[in-house]
Amino acid sequence: MRAHLSTGARRRAATLCLAALLAVAAGAPAHPGHATGTRLGDVRVLAHFDRAAGQVAESIALEPGGGVVIGMIAARQVTRVARDGSVRVLATMPLPPDGGGTTPVVGAPVVTGVARSDSGAVYFLYSAGRGGLTGIWQLRPSGGPRLVVPLPADTMPNALVIDRERNRFLVTDSTGGRIWQAPLRGGSASVWSADPALSPHGFFGANGMKVHGGAVWASNSDDGTLVRIPVTRDGGSGRAEVRATGLAGVDDFDFTGRGTEILAAVNQAGELVRVDADGSHETLLDPGDGMRGTTAVAVRGKRVYITNGANLAGNDPNLMVAELRRR
Repeated sequence: MRAHLSTGARRRAATLCLAALLAVAAGAPAHPGHATGTRLGDVRVLAHFDRAAGQVAESIALEPGGGVVIGMIAARQVTRVARDGSVRVLATMPLPPDGGGTTPVVGAPVVTGVARSDSGAVYFLYSAGRGGLTGIWQLRPSGGPRLVVPLPADTMPNALVIDRERNRFLVTDSTGGRIWQAPLRGGSASVWSADPALSPHGFFGANGMKVHGGAVWASNSDDGTLVRIPVTRDGGSGRAEVRATGLAGVDDFDFTGRGTEILAAVNQAGELVRVDADGSHETLLDPGDGMRGTTAVAVRGKRVYITNGANLAGNDPNLMVAELRRR
């Protein structure tokens, strides 16, 4: 039997129904980032590198004018790529006397992270399995590079960051599962954090790193996580918290300028992934877009730089650029 409602009752029922629908819509989460998340456009290769010469692109440091400095793993080189894509080798590190076979995990000497100070000084990491060679090196306008911060022979320094607020270097140690710190002027290094969230489980733990919003962020390649470590008032490390999971083989990453939204290079899958503030993530570029062993990403304004090491697939290590498009 159908009930008969007065006009007022029908209006009240319609109002309640609309209110319920609005409440459901407000409480339902949107598909991660699809409405407002960053996108990439105009993706292209800016420079190709020589795989036969060991130029496996690993890291990026931004320079004024649109150029970048890149660390080349197997070639033991630091290179500069100009805005027009021209490539120049700035330094090639010598082989250690024993050939570098004692370098942790990889068994060969490698140049990894690079960084540039506000004064224009370029620094890079060399891991050679030997004391006196492994550590932070500085390029000099004349003469060869010089070691400014020695690190223990059993470390695998990977990412190099300059913490400008604290006037110090920070370095991830991928096999030790640690982050080291050292004065920017050079000298002795000490362990800043050895939180279990940085530990390796078979290969590399702490890998990429950035300083952002009063905290040090690091990726853990083995765990597939992004980790946030608060910086305490005295510059020390707080307790790490995992902010994203499900990123197996994650390497370097950078912030887009929109809160804690991140672009992450996933090496094993050959992907560039956007990670939202809630830890959800979406693949923006994959092998179909030319990603091959993606190692690093750096954001400058609306320009994104991406290195492909092509160390697991393909034969074209390169530097790509893309336009950052916000929605």
